[in-house]
Amino acid sequence: MSKEKIINEKSLEFLEKYLNNPSPTGYEWEGQKIWMDYVKPYVDEFITDTYGTAVGVINPDAKYRVVIEGHSDEISWYVNYITDEGLLYVIRNGGSDHQIAPSKWVDIHTKNGIVKGVFGWPAIHTRNKEKEESPKLDNIFIDIGAKDKEEVEKMGVHVGCVITYPDQFHILNKDKFVCRALDNRMGGFMIAEVARLLKENKKKLPFGLYITNSVQEEIGLRGAEMITQTIKPNVAIVTDVCHDTTTPMINKKTEGETKIGDGPVISYAPAVQNKLRERILETAESNKIPFQRNASSRYTGTDTDAFAYSNGGVASALISLPLRYMHTTVETVHKDDVENVIRLIYETLLNIKEGETFSYFD
Repeated sequence: MSKEKIINEKSLEFLEKYLNNPSPTGYEWEGQKIWMDYVKPYVDEFITDTYGTAVGVINPDAKYRVVIEGHSDEISWYVNYITDEGLLYVIRNGGSDHQIAPSKWVDIHTKNGIVKGVFGWPAIHTRNKEKEESPKLDNIFIDIGAKDKEEVEKMGVHVGCVITYPDQFHILNKDKFVCRALDNRMGGFMIAEVARLLKENKKKLPFGLYITNSVQEEIGLRGAEMITQTIKPNVAIVTDVCHDTTTPMINKKTEGETKIGDGPVISYAPAVQNKLRERILETAESNKIPFQRNASSRYTGTDTDAFAYSNGGVASALISLPLRYMHTTVETVHKDDVENVIRLIYETLLNIKEGETFSYFD
């Protein structure tokens, strides 16, 4: 595939709509419908499961099965406690960052629709200058403008309501995408673009391709864990985000060095099957796709782990998109990296043959 730009006006329109739609962990289905609607022209059929994972399938009758995967859920909060004064205390739904919460607007999802609120915080004038308190899970709270608990309940807000941030998609300096939930709806976007390119370029694959948008990654890889038992793949190529470690206050000695704009990040970890990873590296080199390397120690912390250790072992690899400010509302990625991840997955698929075992003993 040439080095021409991949993201077009229609795909950018889809990305913006997909990102702006809230899809908190456990409540992903509206986002999945947007994703499925976009992918529909490029696949033969869909698989969905009880908890909301969606899979577009090309060549569903093929016995040899290859997965390309991202996850669709975003971090969020739950209402955990309502005070007599009408303030809300929260618990995490995924790895929500307590330090960024104060002064943020929130959307509280109720049966009657969205109720707006704000994470309040004591004014600078009223705080103890000698002993400043940092935002913590037990002291951040949401104000929805209610005078007491009874009014909160009349507004349809109750313990268990899920809470998201309303921050929407922006483009920074022409080539940086900024939004909440780039982790990892960018993955869903990138695998959808791979499906589009295969169709538009009339590529015939010798295997079944399962374009998998999993749910519930943020609370323990649960969606991937479920859907891999349904698909029973032979190969899985997972895409997620990883940290840009070049911004302040990050220790490269412990976090490694990866940077937005320098290309996809290819992982080394026990869950990453070495022969499959080498195929990806060879593909990048032969197609002059820039890439970076990352070491992940015991586990990758991504859906790669769920696929790799399922079904007696599935040859799995991870191609990551470097991202700044993970689990904030201003997650930032470089457009060039997005296109190069798409390009690398696409070209790797064209280098996989039906029936390959990737066995170390062949």
